[in-house]
Amino acid sequence: MATARLDVRLDLKIKEKAKKASALLGMRSLTEYVVHLMDKDASRVIAQHETITVSDDVFDRFRHACENAKQPNKALREALTLTRTQNIK
Repeated sequence: MATARLDVRLDLKIKEKAKKASALLGMRSLTEYVVHLMDKDASRVIAQHETITVSDDVFDRFRHACENAKQPNKALREALTLTRTQNIK
């Protein structure tokens, strides 16, 4: 059950267009449609910013570097500490 509330002001034309789209998709309400869109887009934006896609050769070089890495130096250990303290994933 939803417990948070969001108040939005928007242009009447946008609201009418969204109501029509929600009806065409068989949604029970404009709220259901807006929540669906927000959830879908938020997931896409988060994934886009938390995911890195690289070509096979770049990944192979990265994997090779990881497998053949020496002990981490002070700068690398400090970078790890920083990412943990700032909850960077």
